Amino acid sequence: MRKSIENQLEKIKQKVLACKKCSLYKDRIYPVIGEGNHQAKIMFVGEAPGSSESKTGHPFCGSSGKILDQLLNSIDVKREDIYITNLLKDRPPNNRDPKIEEIKACYPYLKEQIKIIKPKIISPLGRHSMQFLMQKFGLEKEIQLISKIHGQVFQSNQLFKGIKIIPLYHPAVAVYNINMKSILIKDFQILKNNL
Repeated sequence: MRKSIENQLEKIKQKVLACKKCSLYKDRIYPVIGEGNHQAKIMFVGEAPGSSESKTGHPFCGSSGKILDQLLNSIDVKREDIYITNLLKDRPPNNRDPKIEEIKACYPYLKEQIKIIKPKIISPLGRHSMQFLMQKFGLEKEIQLISKIHGQVFQSNQLFKGIKIIPLYHPAVAVYNINMKSILIKDFQILKNNL
């Protein structure tokens, strides 16, 4: 079983490495495909790789990653126990917001990752990830500003039945505003309570 999952995820990696569906591949150093437990109960989906991530190929390895590790520690979850990826596999220039056509080009890879890993909870990190995934999971009527719905639990019975969607602020908010860390810590408790 595990070998089969690894093989399937390796196929996605090879597709991403060869991908030229949008212009982001032109500045690719390393695509950031995703990493973590291949049978994770929680899948975090960020928006796009940053500078540190595109230089290493590892998601959330910069300052946002340090915050994420602290948040995981606050609920006694190890990074090795979760799976983490992004809507986009390549970094947008100057860390600009992802464009919808870029997200749509990359989404088939994310959809395959979800299908293979079968998480119990998907946690979009940030507003772009939240809006796109909630639409894909048939929760468009629930979409509001992330400041209104962060930490709320939504049940999706479309696409992949029975998955909980728990939108969270992107950990970067605590890099820029330390006061946001306490809100993130509370939201991560909600995550833990739904495992």
